[in-house]
Amino acid sequence: MRDIGRRSFFTAAGALATASAIGSNAYATGHARDAATADEYVDVQLLNITDLHGYLQGAPGAHSRITGAGGKTYTVGGVAYMAAHLERLRDGRRNSLFFAPGDLFSGWEFDAASFADEPTIEALNAMGLDFASAGNHEFDKSATFLTTHMADGDSFPVIGRDDDFKDSTGRRFRGANFPYYSANMVWHATGKRVLAPYNIVQVDAGGGRRLPIGFIHLTAIGTESFPGSYQPGLRTLDELETANRCAAELKSRGVNAIVLSMHDGAVAGSDFSSGKNPSGPAYELALRASPDIDAIVTGHWHCAFTMMLPDPDGTPRPFVEAGCYGQLVNEINLRLDPDTGSVIRELTTSVNHPNTRDVTPDPELKSIASYWADRGSRRARSRIGTQSASFTRQRNAVGESTMGNLVADWALWAGRQPHGPMDDPADHPNIPAQLAVIAVAPRVGQAVIAGDLIRDEELDGDVTFGKAWNSVGFGDPIMTVTVTGRQIHDALEEQWAPTAGGGLGFSPLAVSANVRYTFDATGKVGRRIDPAEVFIDDAPLDLRRSYRLAAPSYTLINQDGFSAFTGFTAPVRHTRDFESFIAFVRAKKRLVPAPLGRVRARNADVPGARTGTVTQRQQLLPADPGVVPRPEVALRSARPGGAEGQRAPGGFRVPC
Repeated sequence: MRDIGRRSFFTAAGALATASAIGSNAYATGHARDAATADEYVDVQLLNITDLHGYLQGAPGAHSRITGAGGKTYTVGGVAYMAAHLERLRDGRRNSLFFAPGDLFSGWEFDAASFADEPTIEALNAMGLDFASAGNHEFDKSATFLTTHMADGDSFPVIGRDDDFKDSTGRRFRGANFPYYSANMVWHATGKRVLAPYNIVQVDAGGGRRLPIGFIHLTAIGTESFPGSYQPGLRTLDELETANRCAAELKSRGVNAIVLSMHDGAVAGSDFSSGKNPSGPAYELALRASPDIDAIVTGHWHCAFTMMLPDPDGTPRPFVEAGCYGQLVNEINLRLDPDTGSVIRELTTSVNHPNTRDVTPDPELKSIASYWADRGSRRARSRIGTQSASFTRQRNAVGESTMGNLVADWALWAGRQPHGPMDDPADHPNIPAQLAVIAVAPRVGQAVIAGDLIRDEELDGDVTFGKAWNSVGFGDPIMTVTVTGRQIHDALEEQWAPTAGGGLGFSPLAVSANVRYTFDATGKVGRRIDPAEVFIDDAPLDLRRSYRLAAPSYTLINQDGFSAFTGFTAPVRHTRDFESFIAFVRAKKRLVPAPLGRVRARNADVPGARTGTVTQRQQLLPADPGVVPRPEVALRSARPGGAEGQRAPGGFRVPC
C-alpha cells in the first residue's frame, strides 16, 4: 500500500483514462503534490467501512484474509486493530469524517448478536463514527428498534435480559452517538420517510470559514422483502430517482460537494486495491447518477474495490466498496475549491487500507471486544430450560423427526405471540396462526434447523442459551400470513418433484402438532395428497377456506422451493428465529419430544411405492476450518457457483 502521506492524483491525462466503463485504479499519476502542500484547496478526508455485521473480534476462516495487488494476501479484522488504523489515518487531518453505508449491526457473531447488538454500537461509538446509512440488516428487527433503541437507547421487555445490558464501563446501553439516515426507506401506509434522507457537514475552510458537504443515503432496494429484514409495513423507493432528487435539493441549498453513501453494491474483481469489469446495481446507478454527486460509496455486496468511474458528463468520480466484517477502511480524499466549495475532481483520490493485525491494537477497543467475548461465553453457558430427551434431525421413512416437529411447534407458538414495544405498527391485524410448517430439507438453500438438541446428561438435561441459539435460526423472522386451503394442499404436494433419471425427490415439510396428513406412496407427483386426508385441529382441510399460517419468511417467499405460498395476504411479522426460539424454550421451561405420527404413508408396501429421496446437502465450509454464518450458507447455496454478486436470469441476486 502507498504511504498515506503521499497521494497520487489524477491529472487530465489520468482522468481521461478513466472514461472507460470498466474502471481503473483510483490513484494513478505522480504529478500531484502532497496534501499538506496544497494550501489553496480545502482538504477533506472521508473514511468509511461497511457491513461490519457485529464482528468485533474479526470474522472467522476465509473472511479473515483479503487479497490486494499482485495477489498479496493480508490477515485482517477486529475493531481493536481498526481503531488503531483509524487513528493513524486521521492523524494531522483537519477535516476527517468517518461514516458507513450500512449493515454495521445485526450479524452472526454471538458476542454481539446475543446482546441485542448493543456491543457493536459501543464499539462504533468508541471509534468515533460520525454517521451511517441504514442497510437492510439495520431493519432486521424493526424500524422502531433502529430508531428508538439503537439510536435513542429506549429499553424493551426485560432490562438486562433482552436489552439494556451493562457495557464495558458498567453503564446501561444509551444508544448510538451517531445518527442513521435513509432517503428511500418509507412507511408503506403513509409514504413518509423512516429516517432523514441526507445530512450536511460543515468542514473547516480556514480563516473562520466553513464549507458544506452533503451526504445522501440509500438503503438497498427491496429491503422490506428480503428474508431477514422482511417488513410488510415498509417500502423502498427507487434508488436512482431518489439519489438524483436529493442531489438537486442539496444543490438548491448551496451545497456544491455531494457524496452518495448507498447500501447497495457491485462486484469488481478480487483485488481490493483496484477494480475491474464491474457489474451490479450500484455500478449501473453510478453510470447514471447526477453529475452533481462527487463520490459513490457502496456496501451490501461484501466486495472490495476502488476505482474511478465516469459520471454522465464523462468526469471521473470514486466508486468504492470496503469489503465486509471490518476487513478494510476506505479513504477518499476530496479537494474543495475554497470559494465555491466544489470538488476539484482531478485531485480526488481513493484507496482501500487493509485492517491488518500487525499493529498495536487500540487499548479501549481491545477492552470492549474482550469484555463482550467474556460475557458472550458466560451467556452461552446460562440455563434457559430443560429437556427430557434428545431432539434429532434423523428422519423416519415419511420425513418426520423429533427436531423437525419441535421446530414446527415453535413456529406455531411464535406465530401466536402478541406484538411487543419494539415491533413496527402492523398494516394488518395480528391474527394468531392456526398451523405452522417448516422446511426441514428444502429443495433450495439450507434448513432453519442448524443442529440437533442433544440432552446433556452431565447437566441433567439443562438447555443452555448457546445450545438453543445454535440449533435453530438464520436471523429471519417467523411470519403469519393468510393462505387458502388450496395453497396448503399444493405446498404439501410440492414436497415431491421428479429428479434426473426418473427419480423422485423428497423435500419434507414438518407440520405443527395440530396437523395430520396422509400421502399416497404410489401417487404421481402433484397427486399424492387427498385434501380429505389432511386435518387441522381434527377438521379436514377446506380448499376454499382461508387459514392463518406461520412459517419462516424465506419459506413464504419461495426461497425454500415452495412456490405454493406465494400470493399470501395479510402478512404480520414476528420475532427473529433464534431470538424467538430462545423465548420459546424459556416459556415452555421443559422440552419433551412429541411422538412421531403427524405424517403417514398410504400404500407404502404396494409394489412401486416410493416415498422419495431426500437430497443430502454437502456442508458448506470455508477453505480453512471455521463456521460460515448460516445466512451466508443459504445465500451461497442458492447462488449459481456460490459467487458473490452473481447475475441471475431476472437481474442481480442479493448477496446479503
